Amino acid sequence: MRVVHLSLTNFRNYARLETDLPAGILLLHGANAQGKTSLLESIYYLATAHSPWASSDRQLLNWTTEGDPLAFTRIDAQISRQARAALPGTQADATIDLTLAREQLDPESRLKKTIRVNGVPRRALDLLGTANVVLFVPQDLALVEGSPSVRRHYLNMTLSQADQEYAQALHRYEKALEQRNALLRRIQERQASPRELDFWDTQLTTAGAIVISGRQRLLADLEYSAQRVHRELTHGAETLDLRYQPAFVPDVPVGAQMAFSVPGLDLSRPLTHEQIAGQFADRLKARRSEEIMRGITLLGPQRDELRFCVNGRDLGIYGSRGQARTAVLAIKLAELDWVRRTIGDWPILLLDEVLAELDAERRAYLLAQIDGAAQAIVTATEPDRFTASFLSKAAQWHIRAGQITPQTGNSAIVDTNIAD
Repeated sequence: MRVVHLSLTNFRNYARLETDLPAGILLLHGANAQGKTSLLESIYYLATAHSPWASSDRQLLNWTTEGDPLAFTRIDAQISRQARAALPGTQADATIDLTLAREQLDPESRLKKTIRVNGVPRRALDLLGTANVVLFVPQDLALVEGSPSVRRHYLNMTLSQADQEYAQALHRYEKALEQRNALLRRIQERQASPRELDFWDTQLTTAGAIVISGRQRLLADLEYSAQRVHRELTHGAETLDLRYQPAFVPDVPVGAQMAFSVPGLDLSRPLTHEQIAGQFADRLKARRSEEIMRGITLLGPQRDELRFCVNGRDLGIYGSRGQARTAVLAIKLAELDWVRRTIGDWPILLLDEVLAELDAERRAYLLAQIDGAAQAIVTATEPDRFTASFLSKAAQWHIRAGQITPQTGNSAIVDTNIAD
């Protein structure tokens, strides 16, 4: 899978960019604040309708549109999905057109997001899976060192791109959770009856069970691959374990009996969502009085946690910075392997300044793992961090003073205009 052609209008510091993107490895190098990361961000946004960096879509607008009552930004791309072309009902190519535009003649008005796939209007939920991306950034260390919400977001984005059932269940769950929490507050204020919770409990537990089951299956797969990578990177000295700690821990059936709940859900004994849903519903009902008193849902995937452990020690508490980097590299490469196996194709790889954070051994290991990718776009301030072998395989674009200059490769930039 790869982006064949990319068009940007008023996106970040790009006033206008029209370019073909080469297959294989593309190295974007140059000084900071020249548009390297913005190009990666546009592709990630194209695949997910979310930015990995912006807290608001408004931040994606080119600065020259500030104050313009008709301000907009647009991303267009042609996607080639070679492996999927052989599957019934699929196309080798897809076009994605994504526009953000102010709804009213007011600079402070909200932005309307319009998405079209092959010319047909789609919801953001329906966009997922049209293009699959795996992003490597230095901020990935937050997977170990950051808050639980960072890890939940990682699980959601990874699964939603490759599993439509999960994406739809997550969407239903978040909507039901919002409604249920509002109802709990009304009940607390004696404006509604506790019996009204029955409907939302059913919605919550049905969708939530799919989310919990999906996360358990994903982490079981990721752990298997990540452990192999981690052993190679540490020369067998350390063992990486992933501990999934759902806020609601279902019992695991063993024969005709039910096993005791454990702090980390056993990844080796996956549960179906049917097995989880009934237990989830029973547990919600048992805590109903407490939830009414506090006015919030206390159980469910919105409170899940994931911990990374090496040789039995929690890296988030006892790990060194180097151990955290190694664990993150292992999990990201495991993610790449999982996506490839799940969709039957290479995802588009986006690597933003990650090599600067790695030592020579880990840098070489990462580059070897992405060799053969249908498309990998790598950014760096200086190309001399790469081996001669890597550079010989990569198309190189130099970005300087707002201009993109292809130095190698067959790519053709039709037009580029980057506003500083």
